[in-house]
Amino acid sequence: MDEHMIRELAVSALKMRELSYVPYSDFAVGAALLTKDGRIFTGCNVENAAFGPSICAERTAVAKAVSEGAREFAAIAVAGGKRGEPPKDYCPPCGVCRQVLAEFSGPDMPVIVVKSEEEIRITTLGDLLPQSFTPADLG
Repeated sequence: MDEHMIRELAVSALKMRELSYVPYSDFAVGAALLTKDGRIFTGCNVENAAFGPSICAERTAVAKAVSEGAREFAAIAVAGGKRGEPPKDYCPPCGVCRQVLAEFSGPDMPVIVVKSEEEIRITTLGDLLPQSFTPADLG
């Protein structure tokens, strides 16, 4: 993946934070998911007063991608922090989101964590979720 695409994903994740619905935590997260066919699906977190129905930005992006027929992911960028402020730190996907991503991508998928347009770290899904449970474990 080239630097231009990494930057495009990072900027998209940062912008998606502005659309988050986070009246309870004030922790806005944006995600930009790149599919293997080159499409980008974005998402933001959406909280709920009952907490359980809340959905993370990463899973919002995954649901949008899957609902449009995408089943193979190439990379994801994630940015998170207090609503209305630039991120103060890097925000990797939570454990549930890591497991959902593992359903559609391999351990070598790049996970781009974004603090700003200039401050970007890249890791892999395998580093974040070693020994994930995958469809291969079912049979």
